[in-house]
Amino acid sequence: MEFAILLMVLLVIIAVSVMKLNEPQLAFPFKKKSNLFTPVERNFLALIEEAVGKDYRILCRVKLVDILAVRQSTDKKNTKNAINKANSRYLDFVLCSKDDMTPILAIDLVHNNGKEGYKTQRDWFVNGSLDAANIPHARIKVRSGYKAQEIKDCIEAKLPNKVPKQLRAPIMQGTLNLPDELKQKAKPTRPVGRSVIAA
Repeated sequence: MEFAILLMVLLVIIAVSVMKLNEPQLAFPFKKKSNLFTPVERNFLALIEEAVGKDYRILCRVKLVDILAVRQSTDKKNTKNAINKANSRYLDFVLCSKDDMTPILAIDLVHNNGKEGYKTQRDWFVNGSLDAANIPHARIKVRSGYKAQEIKDCIEAKLPNKVPKQLRAPIMQGTLNLPDELKQKAKPTRPVGRSVIAA
């Protein structure tokens, strides 16, 4: 009797083992990634947050199709092609308005290391799509030693509503230490060099 029970248990174990070996792959063969961002992306995100985090919300790895919509007057074929292309393109970072999450600026990192590099060539579809939607696009080279102020200046230079800093008038050679009355006389009264009119 004990031998029969032992034999039954052994048969059940063998049957379960055979079923496990013949079982198809798991339906969800995933595990958690150790890092969501590369070290470069993580460092750059920290710089962007320090530079403009109080003014904008920062989204990472955004599909182009998530921030663009196809115009209603576009025919079905062109709509489908545009959506398929936009669906396969990613932006590294997108700055959005804190009020209504409107996309303000797209940022891509450019990395020259490796055989092909990372986004070293401009993508005409991404550039054209963002231009058509009036979303500025900043492409920033990856390098160590960036300061938050440099990133802020780069971002502000790309934003359309920012008023550029007032530039000082250039100083003509030899007029630096002259009194103001003489500086006025030192200004040229006629063009210097040839003037070229573009056709």
